Amino acid sequence: MSREHQPAMLAEVLELLAPSPGAVIVDGTVGHGGHARALLEATGGTGALVAFDWDATMLQRAEERLADTPGEKRFVHADFRAVPEWVEEHLPGGVDAVLLDLGVNLEHFEDATRGFSFLEEAPLDMRMDRTSGETAAAWLNRAGADEIRHALREFGGERHAGSVARQIIERRAKGRMKTTSDLVEAVLDAIPPRLREKRIHPATRTFQAVRIVVNRELEGLEEACAAIAMTVKPGGRMAVLAYHSGEDGAVKRAFRSLDREQFTVLTRKPLRPSPAEVAANPSARSARLRAIQRNSKEILS
Repeated sequence: MSREHQPAMLAEVLELLAPSPGAVIVDGTVGHGGHARALLEATGGTGALVAFDWDATMLQRAEERLADTPGEKRFVHADFRAVPEWVEEHLPGGVDAVLLDLGVNLEHFEDATRGFSFLEEAPLDMRMDRTSGETAAAWLNRAGADEIRHALREFGGERHAGSVARQIIERRAKGRMKTTSDLVEAVLDAIPPRLREKRIHPATRTFQAVRIVVNRELEGLEEACAAIAMTVKPGGRMAVLAYHSGEDGAVKRAFRSLDREQFTVLTRKPLRPSPAEVAANPSARSARLRAIQRNSKEILS
């Protein structure tokens, strides 16, 4: 059974987005709907929500969970990168608040069939949207050694990327790169016990890197964040929760790229969860929260 999901840095998100009565809110990564519920409730039940998620199963569950929440709601099965085009078509006047929580849903790790976890035997899938795209197994069985090594180092920070890549190539030649156990064994064979980190499982960085590649998590992220910010009305705000340096760096660059006459960055440095929150919700420990506001028409004039 899934553990109760706790939305990361909820109090900080509510304070930064500060949705007012009647606000139109976009949650580009709705997941379990925890942030979305709180944001709608903050409008006094008079707001409207447009919820996006690239996982159809998550989107359906969010719709069920939010059914009793007052306010107009629409659910869109799409990646958050689709937000600008959708808003332009359906809400040409713009929106009041946008939230992106870029974290991987806990449920993805608990569902062994999805292949996100290195703790359980499962097919190497790792796709957020299981209706399209290449699985982790497919990518690992076709990518070259240099491509795999680069991904492990760039997206996972794996110091032994070369050794792990070689083990993957050797194992796939024998038809042994189909399951999570195959990938874990490749990592363990590549990294001697004396060189392994003590605080995390040796396969953590490799699994993170492969997941990022399969789901194109950093592809166009900087450009998407800047484009999504442009959908916000004057006076409206956008907040983004990132969970590793690659994501946070893209968000930081996106916000900095926006015209300072049009936008004000509200977080010069990313906010981090309090020690109390980390103790209660360990999955929030790596969260980094940034926010930006579109300046009012009076400031622009």
